[in-house]
Amino acid sequence: MRGVIGRNARAGRLRARRAGGWLKKSVLVSMAVVLPLGASVAGGGATASAAFNPEGFDFWVDSSMGPIKSRIFRAADGNTNRVVYALDGMRARGDLSGWEIDTEVARELSKWNINVVMPVGGPSSFYADWNAPSTFLGIPTGSGPSGSSSGSSMTGSSGWNETVGKVSTYKWETFLTENLRWALRDRLGFSPNRNGVFGLSMGGSAALTLSAYHPDQFSFAGSYSGYLNISAPGMREALRVAMLSAGGYNIDAMAPPWGPQWLRMDPFVFAPQLKANNTRLWIAAGSALPAAGDVNTPLDVVQGVPLEALALVNTRAFQVRMMTLGANNVTYSFPPVGIHNWRNWESEVYRMIPDLSANIG
Repeated sequence: MRGVIGRNARAGRLRARRAGGWLKKSVLVSMAVVLPLGASVAGGGATASAAFNPEGFDFWVDSSMGPIKSRIFRAADGNTNRVVYALDGMRARGDLSGWEIDTEVARELSKWNINVVMPVGGPSSFYADWNAPSTFLGIPTGSGPSGSSSGSSMTGSSGWNETVGKVSTYKWETFLTENLRWALRDRLGFSPNRNGVFGLSMGGSAALTLSAYHPDQFSFAGSYSGYLNISAPGMREALRVAMLSAGGYNIDAMAPPWGPQWLRMDPFVFAPQLKANNTRLWIAAGSALPAAGDVNTPLDVVQGVPLEALALVNTRAFQVRMMTLGANNVTYSFPPVGIHNWRNWESEVYRMIPDLSANIG
């Protein structure tokens, strides 16, 4: 009997050690993902060499958040029927969109006779209508992102108020689908229907959400390195860390965990709606392997590789979900190289443009 008890005790200790080892590995993997996610969610690593584009103009529209600026780039042929919205990442700046600062996509889209709308600001917003201002115990959180081309101060000449989303409540879905939509129609003559929308990271998730619930406005949606399975284990807490870093925003003010509003934002959950709408989709993520020129500093790898690996896992899960549903309205793009940076996303836009052009207007 004592021998049996001894063997059972040794087996129990072995199981405990194995469990402890598994837990340690899991924590290390989580830290490897979450720490760079918090450090930089959009624009980590090498970027394209672009800047302010004088071909665009500021377009201000009032909203419940206050006046919000967008940058408008007109189609080369002057049409007003073909329109695409370009959404930024979690460290969206307050003066210009990262798409304008770090890429040349506006010029290329204009050449394809597509009008480009770049909303400015909204860091960590997911372009959603939040439940409440972002506070901790009633105290507004943070003072706005700072740092590189994908995260800088939202004060100064831009006119952006860094209290947006903190003292006021983010209402970005309402802004994009009502305030901005009708202002573009009434003031510029832009068509409010059969528009396109695409975005990176946070903006990729948002592009699918907007097209799912506003199919008359958006007939095409593109997601690059998007987080398309946000209810997967660990994702909410990873996003919590990221949003604290990208401006000090509290994810609990956006939506309670796993309630109807949170699930409404999860592309994996609302995938059947995208199939039913027959929205034309372009879904992309890099391999997380750096391409030539992607790595200039060790930080490019520390930030860009795990972020893209996480986005790739999310995007592949969404792909499986859509394939299970029998959806045939999607183009998937998984290039053999590409990390979480503007070089990857700019290249993806160029690959997507012919499909976009054929499915808007």
